[in-house]
Amino acid sequence: MRNINIPPVYYFLVVIFLGGGILDQIFSDGQIFTNQAILLNIIVRSVALGIVAVGQTLVIVGASIDLSVAYTISITAVMSSYIMQGETKNVPLAILVVFGIGILIGLINGLIITKLKINSFIATLGTSLIIKGIINATFSNYTGSVPKSFQFFGYSTLGPIPVAIIVLILVVFAGWFLLNRTKFGAHLYGVGGNVEVGRLSGLRTDRVLIGAHILCSMSAVLTGLFLVSRLQSGAPWVGPDGLYDLESIATTVVGGTALAGGKGGVWGTLAGVLIFGVLDTVFNQLGMNPYLKTVLRGAIIVLAVASYTYRSKKEAA
Repeated sequence: MRNINIPPVYYFLVVIFLGGGILDQIFSDGQIFTNQAILLNIIVRSVALGIVAVGQTLVIVGASIDLSVAYTISITAVMSSYIMQGETKNVPLAILVVFGIGILIGLINGLIITKLKINSFIATLGTSLIIKGIINATFSNYTGSVPKSFQFFGYSTLGPIPVAIIVLILVVFAGWFLLNRTKFGAHLYGVGGNVEVGRLSGLRTDRVLIGAHILCSMSAVLTGLFLVSRLQSGAPWVGPDGLYDLESIATTVVGGTALAGGKGGVWGTLAGVLIFGVLDTVFNQLGMNPYLKTVLRGAIIVLAVASYTYRSKKEAA
């Protein structure tokens, strides 16, 4: 059984945190990491990416990938707000419908990859474009509205802790439990490590991978509902503009999950998400060029992958 170990990326998170604090002390008011409200806001702003990144981690552990999450988030946003129409009584139906759509998207992705033997990158990119076309044809200028009662997800607190942070923690823990305390998780690691060996060992590899894609799409739906709650409306641009497809992959890789599959976990992914959140806050606070932030993120991804590759070769030697 795999236990909760501290992934090496958390040491890097500490370095980023301390470095950001020093820069803030020198060039700004020094309140980023001493103000509790700002610290909580960093995590809240990381919730959307964190939730979908957990789902992305599941498929990457299985040696797959999902590029359709951004538009799954968008269709969740527009469809949920369209059904809600600002009325509390419509919230349960909206939630059921969008989760149904998410399950369908994940099922389609999984079937295309496992039954048609199409590369996951191409398969989910194609699904993403189909969803984009549907959104553009039906909801291109739609924003919709959600009732105030639904905004508890994005803004309410339980004591001093925002509900959104509690949800993120629950999602991460659920992802860890699924990967480390269930047969599904063990089988997913097996499929990611070597799908042929898994098949010869009697694993139902197709079912495992389809299940991972369904869970990934459901995580994208939950992210979409969170964003609708925060923005108080649903907009078709919310998914792709947030770069949730690429950033969910990036944070997963930074967190130590191998793109080749079979290795990694959600706690590392959470650290990757927080690293991006800290960088965003520091850059915004210091008024630095946003393009430099993109360059730094790219450098972090390259360094992380290089570090993990070096460690893997060293362990294998």
